[in-house]
Amino acid sequence: MPQLQLPIFPAGVTEINSQIAVQKDASAVWYIYGHVPVFQHAEGDVQSFRMFTSQLIASGTVKPKEIVRTFGVPMITVKRYMRVYRDPGAKGFYEAKARHSSASVLKGEVLEQAQRWLDEGRSVPEVAEELKVLSNTLHKAIRAGRLRGGQKKAMPARVW
Repeated sequence: MPQLQLPIFPAGVTEINSQIAVQKDASAVWYIYGHVPVFQHAEGDVQSFRMFTSQLIASGTVKPKEIVRTFGVPMITVKRYMRVYRDPGAKGFYEAKARHSSASVLKGEVLEQAQRWLDEGRSVPEVAEELKVLSNTLHKAIRAGRLRGGQKKAMPARVW
């Protein structure tokens, strides 16, 4: 028969509920069951925080609303990471996610045409409108070095 753990926590901890508490020291966050630390992660380690709090919820140790109340995390975030914990499991918190690039719009002839218009002195918004792409897409291509930015037009002098 399992032994009942008395809900007595060391001084300086924040109770999540009557079974588990959290304590932050200089560089780490500790999760404590009674007087026994059960998990620890670095203060800025968001993936481990999300994984362990999802694990606590999945095991029935804490409720989602207790995580929301204790850590100030939005409920939708807690639900989102519970789904990650259920589907791919703990490894889902540490896998690199595929990124999509908007640069794929600017290829071949479109890229060459954009460069010609920028070389003629047209502004980025003008070129973007002609090509039917977002100005942000052209700015990203300029920052990435796939396009050379055009000359900036001088602002007219103010007359007061």
